[in-house]
Amino acid sequence: MLLMQKLVLVASTGATTVLYLLLALSILSVGVVLERWWFFRRRKLDLEGVAEGLAKRLRAGEVEGARKDLADMRSVEAEVMNDALAYYTDGPDSLQEIAQKGIRQRRKTFESGLLFLGTLGSNAPFVGLFGTVLGVVAAFKELGTASATMAASGGGMGNVMSGIAEALIATAVGILVAIPAVIAYNLFQKKCNDIEENVGALLNQVLAVMKAKPTTPTTNRAASKTSSLDEVEARQAGLRTLEANS
Repeated sequence: MLLMQKLVLVASTGATTVLYLLLALSILSVGVVLERWWFFRRRKLDLEGVAEGLAKRLRAGEVEGARKDLADMRSVEAEVMNDALAYYTDGPDSLQEIAQKGIRQRRKTFESGLLFLGTLGSNAPFVGLFGTVLGVVAAFKELGTASATMAASGGGMGNVMSGIAEALIATAVGILVAIPAVIAYNLFQKKCNDIEENVGALLNQVLAVMKAKPTTPTTNRAASKTSSLDEVEARQAGLRTLEANS
């Protein structure tokens, strides 16, 4: 019985405490959203332009030039590919392994704050509901302690209705905090997935250049000419041998 009395006493101030907690969480959520927005904005990548420039550099054999171009960029994809190109001469397998390693190393950087946003979006309504329950408990406690005169005149019931209305605000605030957090979480999660997709696209571009085997008409003509000369020399050598035997 004593424990129940203490819990009811806590409930009398619980709804207000929950509202302040939700307010603090909403401020933190706004801070995380702004920080993540600025992070991805500064590291935006022109995928087509980078892929085209990378292909030109590598076809010309300018691996260090390609690395220098990537080093001047702020994007996560450029950092990963810059590290991978250090193993360009070691073959495609080494290049792929280093690219995957670079993504794993930087995952904490570009996914920072998403755990907080996801957790807040999932649990803020429940926190608000908890505040509502505490407020309703406090409202009914006030009804139970009201005097018979106040209850008869409707004042006690009015206090209960007012307390319940105030308690329901906690649920509304919880939902209000959760919705922007969920939206931001989904948007930034998409940004993180785009980073991995962009790295994969750039890696495919580099691997395509590495595996390419250029065969130009000039080369074919030169090879054909060399083959013809070899045949002529072989025939002449055969004729000289016949003459010597005769």
